[in-house]
Amino acid sequence: MHEQYSHEVTTQVSNTECFSEGSLEKLAGIMYETKVAAGAYLFWEGDAADKLYFLKQGRVKITKSNDEGKGFILYLHNAGDLFGQVDPFHNSVHSFNAEVMEEAIIGVIQQKDLEVLLWQHGELAVEFMKWMGLMHRLTQTKFRDLMMFGKPGALCSTLIRLCNSYGETTAEGIVITKKLTNSELADMIGATRESVNRMLSDLRKQDIISIENNQIIVKKLDYLQDICHCENCPKDMCRI
Repeated sequence: MHEQYSHEVTTQVSNTECFSEGSLEKLAGIMYETKVAAGAYLFWEGDAADKLYFLKQGRVKITKSNDEGKGFILYLHNAGDLFGQVDPFHNSVHSFNAEVMEEAIIGVIQQKDLEVLLWQHGELAVEFMKWMGLMHRLTQTKFRDLMMFGKPGALCSTLIRLCNSYGETTAEGIVITKKLTNSELADMIGATRESVNRMLSDLRKQDIISIENNQIIVKKLDYLQDICHCENCPKDMCRI
């Protein structure tokens, strides 16, 4: 048995930090609430993008498929996150899929209602532009991680993001409390499960990480940062 350590919980940073409390209240005023079962899809690639979704309870994963049908997990959204693809005053379609991972309560915002609200409240419009910019930067940095530094760099970046999103600091290192299978990690970086097995094994041999009770413990965060050429992005961007 390992000795029990006191720990500091890394707070999950929602992607709505750029909205003021007043603006969030205005958005809440135009939402309608719905319950969605685990395994259901909120939208698919190519569907009309005419809604935003505010996750009140549960978890949702955003995925992207390539021409060969391989799926990539781009985001894991938690309670407090706003997601979807709406271009106010334009018609567009979704570029990703949204799958509910566990039973969720979601506030749905219709594009037409959002447009009226943005016309009426300039401060909200500015904050909404900041949120859209944040989501674009998140997507850009994730594709950078996938493309620029190979699979080891993408895996190290993903582990850092998981530390920021689900990390608990202990005497042994940063415990990633979210349990993920190697297949799920593989889907996050566009690799095979076997290659993720090998890369995790190499990191364990070098004592960079350990794995206990199916939880990854990051012992040397700076090593992971060196491998993926970490740019020390703020936590609202460096999240899973």
